[in-house]
Amino acid sequence: MDDALLHQLAGESGPRLRAADAVAALLIDEQGRYIMQLRDSTPEIFYPGHWGCFGGAVEPGEDPTSAMKRELREELEFTAVDPRRFTRFDFDFTPLGQSKVFREYYEVRVSQPAVERFVLHEGAQVQAFDGPKLIAHHKVTPYDAFAVWMHLYGRRMGALPSL
Repeated sequence: MDDALLHQLAGESGPRLRAADAVAALLIDEQGRYIMQLRDSTPEIFYPGHWGCFGGAVEPGEDPTSAMKRELREELEFTAVDPRRFTRFDFDFTPLGQSKVFREYYEVRVSQPAVERFVLHEGAQVQAFDGPKLIAHHKVTPYDAFAVWMHLYGRRMGALPSL
């Protein structure tokens, strides 16, 4: 990783980042692997060069489920038929002069033929990962890593429905 990117990750330089309400897809293929996006290495985004879930900002007046479907169409040319809400994380950016925002996660099952039709429009790469290996061995955005962990191991915390 180059020094400029390291400084940006440390918050030392680069454009001002803006927190916003967002949605993210836990895309799961027929083998139970998580389909992830390698985020671009640009300083304009949170966690450049990390693996993360597909998704993005909820636009004003848009409900999160519609935002999830729109983001998947825009990023992969994929039409999610039945995204299931999984969890929501709330973040408080008020100490940084911004607002409180949420990141809502949806479980989206994807058939192999649908995966083969993906057209990547955002990010550097798309790849499917075994969940435990993803969170143990790859550089994943922390919030998405925690969502994957919850999806994999949440039954240890309580009564999760069968996924």
